[in-house]
Amino acid sequence: MKNPRPILLAEDNPNDVELILAAFQDAHFVNEIHVTHDGEQALDFLHRRGAYAARTGPQPAVILLDLKMPKVDGREVLRHVRTDPELRHIPVVVLTSSREESDLLASYQLGANAFVVKPVDFQEFISAVGKLGFFWALLNEPPPLNSTPPV
Repeated sequence: MKNPRPILLAEDNPNDVELILAAFQDAHFVNEIHVTHDGEQALDFLHRRGAYAARTGPQPAVILLDLKMPKVDGREVLRHVRTDPELRHIPVVVLTSSREESDLLASYQLGANAFVVKPVDFQEFISAVGKLGFFWALLNEPPPLNSTPPV
């Protein structure tokens, strides 16, 4: 695979970040993983502003998005991504510990591509994240980098 697109992980729990990164390493992913620890950082990353103003390269192949984050929560990040013409084509997978039906429904209503509850068991967590990454970063065919999404 030539120049795989990066993956954006928006997750505020350091333990979950560590597990997700370990799962990607275990699955031998070559995609660069960018970690943001709150919704504001995720939006800054996507818009190449603030600490990410000098960021080059393509937008992420997928955004793995926690819902309950400080500053700007995951729902607001998802809402923003889906209403921005430059970002709305990026797949967003909500990766959360919430089992609330209201979170599930709101995520899909806002345009999430998938809603995954983080497994509690370590091996199940590693397996689930590896499968998510494999599909969204390797199997899914995103739009060309230079395409303009229709309005």
